[in-house]
Amino acid sequence: MPDLELRHLRAVCAIAEEGSLTKAASRLGLTQPAMSAQLRTVERIVGGRLFERTPGGSVPTELGRQVVASARLVLDEVGGLVRLARERSSGADRGPLLVGSVPTLFFGDLVTELRRAVPGVEIRTETMQGGSELLEKLVAGQFHVAVLDWFEGLDTRELRGVEVRRLVSEPHFVALPEWDRLAGQDEVDLAELADRDWVTPPDQFIGNRLQIVAACAGAGFTPRFTHHANEASSARGLVASGAVCFALPQSRGGDGIVVKPLKGSPLLIDVLVATRRDGPVAGRAHEVYACAARAYRALLPRNPEFEKWWADHPEAHAELDTALLVDPA
Repeated sequence: MPDLELRHLRAVCAIAEEGSLTKAASRLGLTQPAMSAQLRTVERIVGGRLFERTPGGSVPTELGRQVVASARLVLDEVGGLVRLARERSSGADRGPLLVGSVPTLFFGDLVTELRRAVPGVEIRTETMQGGSELLEKLVAGQFHVAVLDWFEGLDTRELRGVEVRRLVSEPHFVALPEWDRLAGQDEVDLAELADRDWVTPPDQFIGNRLQIVAACAGAGFTPRFTHHANEASSARGLVASGAVCFALPQSRGGDGIVVKPLKGSPLLIDVLVATRRDGPVAGRAHEVYACAARAYRALLPRNPEFEKWWADHPEAHAELDTALLVDPA
């Protein structure tokens, strides 16, 4: 019987993290038959099935969760050994963990989770308006971890040395004045906002502008971007005075505004976690992702409307759920 090798452990972890054998194979640079063969080898060695195939993807069995947890410990120990050897051979000190993010409500919780996961390492952060510039800095080594929204042109970027994973397909809600005739509805039809003045960030910071315009076009109108604001309190003040704007689903109402889901979820934006393969969290991208998953999940109670949406749309957060299932703490 063959022995377990590090490549087998990496394969099992990749399947658990991606929720898909095909995606895991692509991530590791393998063909799907080669990935399947590695999985079968591990299952023969441990004596049982590690994953169940479901409509939402490959979900670890009870045995699978145990194997993945043990595999991560082994890979982390090996990665730590290699990092320590390299640091000592080069005489380099352990530098700070540099984390960047577009404006998002779970960033503070992510930093807290990272402090628990990487104790003893200084964490420095920077928030940037544009995901494109943020990603450029990550690729250049100016950040080690980044949280960003999908933006037009991302698929054509060369992301050498960087691992990118989707955290959630996040619905955009809408913020309305509390006195608006639509404010009392459980959800708002986007088409009913055709005649409104919209608040948006400045054009250079709207990475998904085409997606926004397409959603509005599908509702039968072209949005009238009347106000540009790159700061949340200014945008909220403009909404309270009569404008509307797309809002993060965790956003709270109050101060003259309400935040409501859009009927049919016409605008879904992928929230991504990107990690460099070198630096303070080299070999620990799955831990960084699990930190982000816990931080994001903790914010759901901020808006009960989002909690309802979350329960009704499990497909939008299947990868996040898998990460929490495999690595709950």
